[in-house]
Amino acid sequence: MPAIEILILSNGPGELMTWVLPVVRSLRQQLGNDRSQVRISAILSPCPHATGKEVEIANSFAEIDRVQAPEHFWRFLLFGKTAANWDWSDRGVVLFLGGDQFFALVIAQRLKYRSVIYAEWEARWYSLVDRFGIMKPEIIAKVPQKYRHKFTVVGDLMADAGGRGGDGEMGRWGDKEDKRDKGEFLTPNSTELIGLLPGSKAAKLAQGLPLLLATAERIQAVRPQTRFAIPVAPTVDLSTLASFANLEQNPVIPLVEGATAELIMSEVSKSDRPILRTANGLEVELWTEFPAYKLLSQCRLCLTTVGANTAELGALAIPMLVLLPSNQLDAMRAWDGLPGLLANLPGVGTPLSKIINLLAEKLLRGKLFAWPNIWAGAEIVPELMGKLYPQDIAEVALDLLADPEKLAAMRDRLRQVRGQAGTAQKLAQLVSEEISQLR
Repeated sequence: MPAIEILILSNGPGELMTWVLPVVRSLRQQLGNDRSQVRISAILSPCPHATGKEVEIANSFAEIDRVQAPEHFWRFLLFGKTAANWDWSDRGVVLFLGGDQFFALVIAQRLKYRSVIYAEWEARWYSLVDRFGIMKPEIIAKVPQKYRHKFTVVGDLMADAGGRGGDGEMGRWGDKEDKRDKGEFLTPNSTELIGLLPGSKAAKLAQGLPLLLATAERIQAVRPQTRFAIPVAPTVDLSTLASFANLEQNPVIPLVEGATAELIMSEVSKSDRPILRTANGLEVELWTEFPAYKLLSQCRLCLTTVGANTAELGALAIPMLVLLPSNQLDAMRAWDGLPGLLANLPGVGTPLSKIINLLAEKLLRGKLFAWPNIWAGAEIVPELMGKLYPQDIAEVALDLLADPEKLAAMRDRLRQVRGQAGTAQKLAQLVSEEISQLR
């Protein structure tokens, strides 16, 4: 049994990639890789945005030693029993990185562990929790004076997305001297690379993939030197991805005037990667490396849906065009935040999602969805909302691609607003300090 246990509570895919991954890397950097001294466990709680592959994602993090799936969460919360009957060290820290802060309090009390909570917008239960790492100092203003010693401003974990949280090679991609600012490109033969990020949920892929494929066709018709690539989410296998570009399997394609495509594996393609080849001959490379930061850093522009991917692109200072299509009536089910939650309510979700889609442009116009825009409080990367079609998106993208100064200005603004890297290290330091209280 290890000397110290660190139990991480988290839930959705966004939290795992943008919060948990940089923090566990920082924990191992600070506390070492000796599992007899420090073991890191992760317990996942149910999440409305879950894809079903959260356990697979968490297990792919070498820094984590064991993972429990969300379907076993309530039994653990209520009775303290894990599905695999885990043993626990006598000393440990519960670290909250997603879900409900109350869960961390209950579990820490049961295990008699110290508790550390990362709070973005609001801190709760501060009389009973040991430490808080908070995103902004404004949170402290709401806390009674006698508890403020528990609070440390660590910053925005989203700013460490894109691999900037560590000291290794992956942490430097967003800060390299960028030849793209001068109109030069990192890809061979004077080509330019555009990343396509259609999402990982079925509701996003149904619209996003055929829409982006058709947009890419129009861009390449004007700029034949352009290459396109999709960084495939680890929760999506290639055959599933390709099914959304198949008219027989995806009836949404005509609604977005999208393109169809077939999957061609690397063994029979000219590329050393699998590709999607559209009916008009466009070939889009599929990147299965994960995370794909090194490859994304080569992109001159990315076309992306909303979500944690906008934080990662922002942290890498990659210009982007953010799409929120609502061509499909149930599209709002895939959106983040309150609209997505309302649209998924049992019994009322479908009619409500139709109403919200019909009123979306009026109700949500002016609201910011991309993380860099939220950070800045202004639209520094374009957001296109409503019924979107390939020609309209291509025109905006072509305007950006034809203007190196505009892209350079966007990249500079992204660097300015992404915040300082190091939040993960600061949060890991709080955990280390709590561990020192146990010795």
